[in-house]
Amino acid sequence: MKGSRFSAASARALAVSLGVGALGGLLFQLLNLPLAWMLGPLVANLLASAKGASVAVPEPLRNVFLAVMGLVLGSQVTPELAHRVLDWPLSAALLLLGVAASTAVASAWYRRCGFDPVSAWFGAAPGAMTAMILLGEKCGGDPQRIAVAQSLRIILVILFLPPLFWAFEGGEGSLGPAASSLEHGWMLLTIPLLIPLGRWLRIPSSALLTPLLMAALLSGLDLASLALPQWGMNLMLWVLGSAIGSRFQGMTRRLLGRYLWQSGVATLLALMALAVFAELIHRTVGVGRDVALLALAPGGIGEMAILAVALDIDPVFVAFHHLLRMITLMVFAPFWARWLLSRRRAH
Repeated sequence: MKGSRFSAASARALAVSLGVGALGGLLFQLLNLPLAWMLGPLVANLLASAKGASVAVPEPLRNVFLAVMGLVLGSQVTPELAHRVLDWPLSAALLLLGVAASTAVASAWYRRCGFDPVSAWFGAAPGAMTAMILLGEKCGGDPQRIAVAQSLRIILVILFLPPLFWAFEGGEGSLGPAASSLEHGWMLLTIPLLIPLGRWLRIPSSALLTPLLMAALLSGLDLASLALPQWGMNLMLWVLGSAIGSRFQGMTRRLLGRYLWQSGVATLLALMALAVFAELIHRTVGVGRDVALLALAPGGIGEMAILAVALDIDPVFVAFHHLLRMITLMVFAPFWARWLLSRRRAH
């Protein structure tokens, strides 16, 4: 009985989440706002969470739609991509310098807000959220503060960037080009195999990256590439936007407001620091400013991949740099955690 009650509660929370998400998407579309079917559900679920409504998108469902996004993103790879890869080491080096600078700036702000040093550093690290929370807690940090700082940063980046690009590009609020009909839809049938395979291989963000790698291989060899029609893109963004916005279930409005202020300033400081390095990438590598900024933006790889595909901003370049950032953080963070832990013990 207990399991059935839990299932019924989960189904109700999902129905409410998707329902308010649909209303948010329709409202944003009527207002002709950018990325209506991602930002509308996100904002609607965030507000519903703050008002105490029970909203949630189960992890397995979120992973299925992340896998669809991975297939779409990997299908952007073309045989001609190899010619561009030679330019990426320079932008990768600038990315890593930008990550260090933005983390230092954001952590300094969190220290002014009363965070302890460990929580400030791991809350400000731009990516690998789960690893940052676990390592921060292991080093004596506050896991709730780190989790909220990480989650809100991702949401705020998603909310900040599309209107910014929209304003600079003359008010084009629609998605990037979508197919007129579903192409190579059979690739969607591989998702039930790819998700467990990624977990077994211990690929980071496996629900996104395993389908991405398979689609990149097929598309790079010019064998197959998945293309979604407009309704398919909107459906994917609706579910993923609702999933992101429902993360703050149970948090009071007062506490959410305080965290929003702290994370909002930290996110703006990080974006300003990264904008300097994005300009350097624009000038040295020759990619557009919007491409460079989205490649460096301090959001999660899944969320930034969604933005890149939806806004049609060089998705492969963006995904490569976010993957590099995530891997670097996961490799470097344990050593940084060990140093912070030894310093804490010394004091």
